[in-house]
Amino acid sequence: MSTEDLSALLELQAVDTSIDQHRHRRANLPESAQLKELDGRLEEAHVALGAAGAALQEVESRQQSLEEELASAEKRSAEVNRRLYGGEVSASRELQAMSDDLEGLKARASHLEDRILEVLEEREPLDARIEQGEAEISRLVSERDGVEAALQGAEAVVDSEMADLELERQTAAAAVPESLMSEYERLRSRLGGVAVARLVGNHCDGCHLTLPATELDRIRHLPPGEMVTCDQCGRILVPGN
Repeated sequence: MSTEDLSALLELQAVDTSIDQHRHRRANLPESAQLKELDGRLEEAHVALGAAGAALQEVESRQQSLEEELASAEKRSAEVNRRLYGGEVSASRELQAMSDDLEGLKARASHLEDRILEVLEEREPLDARIEQGEAEISRLVSERDGVEAALQGAEAVVDSEMADLELERQTAAAAVPESLMSEYERLRSRLGGVAVARLVGNHCDGCHLTLPATELDRIRHLPPGEMVTCDQCGRILVPGN
């Protein structure tokens, strides 16, 4: 292995590190976090709207029941009133009973009207909650669409840069001998993507640990181009200039 091979390996490592950084950047774009946060808020808004809708449905059911009962009481009252003053009945006892019945029906109708007003008051804030909830969901959906478009744009930029880097990698990889490439790939998979590091002074630029003086002395006396690995992390070391 020559010093040119080591230089080519360093160049390949630099390109691969940049590719890995771009992949990490793509997976952690701020727009992705914003989109996730908006999805959570949308889910909460839908749950709140569903709860308000269920509450409103229950109130509407009570309102409908009261209105039907009121309509029945008013119909019965109109019938009794017609018979009471229509001349069909002449017996005083029966007329008194009908009059009492009419008064009871009127009282019942008045009570039902009060109950309906109470239900309408109960319904008013629910209607407002639903209106606000629908408006909030509409706003969040609009905001989400904007963030999603921004995310797609940011991903497209990173993808374009990565495509250029992949072409650059092909050129860099072609300069590395096949036997050295297999060792490089093996170390990359085992060492978090970084298989090659410079020896800067007395420390490995990959693990940032200091090499023993005896190891440094041994490396200095090796022939140029000799492959050396860090005795701390196992990465291929390329002596710095």
